Amino acid sequence: MLVNFSIVVIIALIARALFEKIKIPGILGMILVGILLGPHCINYIDASILNDELGISKDLRNAALIIILIRAGLGISKKTLNKVGIPAATMSCIPGIFEGATITIVAHYLLKMDFITSGILGFIIAAVSPAVVVPQMLDLKERKFGQRKEIPTLILAGASVDDVFAITIFSSLLAMKLGASDNLILQLGNIPLSIFTGVLIGTTIGFALHYLFKFIPMRATKKAILFMVVAILFNNLEHIEIFPIASLLGIMAVGFILLELDSKIANELANKFNKAWILAEVVLFVLIGAAVDIKVMFNAGLIGLIIIIIGLLARSIGVYIALIGSQLNKKEKLFCAFAYLPKATVQAAIGAIPLSEGVEYGDKILAIAVLSIIVTAPLGSFLIKFTGERFLECNKKNT
Repeated sequence: MLVNFSIVVIIALIARALFEKIKIPGILGMILVGILLGPHCINYIDASILNDELGISKDLRNAALIIILIRAGLGISKKTLNKVGIPAATMSCIPGIFEGATITIVAHYLLKMDFITSGILGFIIAAVSPAVVVPQMLDLKERKFGQRKEIPTLILAGASVDDVFAITIFSSLLAMKLGASDNLILQLGNIPLSIFTGVLIGTTIGFALHYLFKFIPMRATKKAILFMVVAILFNNLEHIEIFPIASLLGIMAVGFILLELDSKIANELANKFNKAWILAEVVLFVLIGAAVDIKVMFNAGLIGLIIIIIGLLARSIGVYIALIGSQLNKKEKLFCAFAYLPKATVQAAIGAIPLSEGVEYGDKILAIAVLSIIVTAPLGSFLIKFTGERFLECNKKNT
């Protein structure tokens, strides 16, 4: 398995370098390698890596996603967060609700689904992909694009909560469909509760780690390992389902608190996780690609593509509405709309759940979820890269 995995990583790194050489985001090269070497094409990647029953593929994707969010949290200061506060709050829910509600209505009429089933589809598709968006926002932050108005931070903060809304509404509708719940309003009340508990626990962990690092001398590498272990355990709380908790948002909060309490330690940790991301990035995007079944995608057909496009247009309208009253100009708002296009992580993780639960039209839901990854991950990645360097002001000369 290790030899197989090593060869896959080498191929993915070569693909990333080649794509970046021709000015295309390296993410696309790694996803393409995953698709080609995955079980639905050449089937080269070792089955023990991809077997979700063993938990290897799923856990590797989660670990990589945790590293992304730790890096994001360690890069957001209180001053910066205050600057993007209201727009970040509106961006966290309005675009996703616009997209999910629009797809619900369109799928009801085009696919003849009942409203609950079309809503399940709508909020599977509505989740933006932090795996695709966050690394590119961090890259723009490091290169000082959009720094004056903190646009990458605005996207980081909004996208981290966007998934909470989408997944919670999806879970509520699925429970209603399966007869486990009939009170949507009560279920939706879990959204603010999960955000609150996630931030509260993350803040508590942040303070605890700060005092631990302060009173027990240890190397930066050991601090990073301890942070990663705690973040994994924290993330697992959400899957135990003891109470609603937005663990990914909470993980960002841990990094935020550490940065506020001791910027030196936070910068040391950021450097370690930046290095860890070199491998984690390859693992994440190759495994996302490997989860994509192109044959299933074709079952979505032209109607599936139309539904996705209409949903993206609705999401973009939602972005513009969310940014009313902000200081962003037209080009910067357009960039934000493009940055909110990519789908990947959530759709790969939950797209097959309705089918496995015996939900009517579950095969169609999975097919459209897969198609949304194929269409939006490359398109969104390219547009973020292309417009980020052209539409956002670069502040390098001021540093």
